[in-house]
Amino acid sequence: MHLVKDENGNMVPHGHEEGCHHSGEHEHHQHCGSCEGEHGCKNETLALLTYMLQHNEHHAKELEQLAENLKKLEMDAAAKTILEGVADFQKGNMRLSLAKTLVEEQLKEGK
Repeated sequence: MHLVKDENGNMVPHGHEEGCHHSGEHEHHQHCGSCEGEHGCKNETLALLTYMLQHNEHHAKELEQLAENLKKLEMDAAAKTILEGVADFQKGNMRLSLAKTLVEEQLKEGK
């Protein structure tokens, strides 16, 4: 389990079932109040973006497995709907991946 801050800055636990671990777990911050200077904020932002992308990819895989389980239970309509959601999720992940690449390029250029 890890903690995230909601839109009001309140700490909210966010976790998974036992045995589900993500690398790089940390608190999420909506602002760069804890980083050192502009470069530190950019690095912190890249680390968070990388983590979120991996986190989302992990959840997409979990949802695909859930859809497979629903198919086995002959709940095809629900499975189909979840898989459609996964496709949308993957489109969002492609955008996050592009944003991550753009941030990485700017960091390499020293901007």
